[in-house]
Amino acid sequence: MKTTQTTTKYIEWISAEDMHTDSLHWLSQLRFIKDEHHFFEHLIATFSRELQELDIFSSDKEIIDAITRSFRKTKQLIQIVVTHEKELTIMLDAIDQPEDEKKYKETHRQLTLEIASFLKEYRSLKTQLFRIIKDIKKEDKLRSLFDKNH
Repeated sequence: MKTTQTTTKYIEWISAEDMHTDSLHWLSQLRFIKDEHHFFEHLIATFSRELQELDIFSSDKEIIDAITRSFRKTKQLIQIVVTHEKELTIMLDAIDQPEDEKKYKETHRQLTLEIASFLKEYRSLKTQLFRIIKDIKKEDKLRSLFDKNH
């Protein structure tokens, strides 16, 4: 039996209003993530010594690099989505431009996939960072209890 690769064709029927809503939602998520990156940098600076003691990462540099890469990707995606949103006029003007409209829809489909992938990676990074901080806090609490008893 031969299997064939299928691609999602829903984009053919998506309305300009829905694409606009998607873009606004993406921008909101990406801008929030951009703000969270600043929080992560502060968190790492706060727990720098503990991170080195736990030796979870080979150095703070690994954590900072992961956050920096994520931050750069966030900024890049924000720029792409803003540009994409501005180009939505192709779908709204009264001019029939089937090739340009098709290209816009394909770009929207690709952005949908790219942003979904980025958000998945970002959630993984965020989960990993919070797990590390949670472990640090547990270790501090145990040390504090141990010091009180001795």
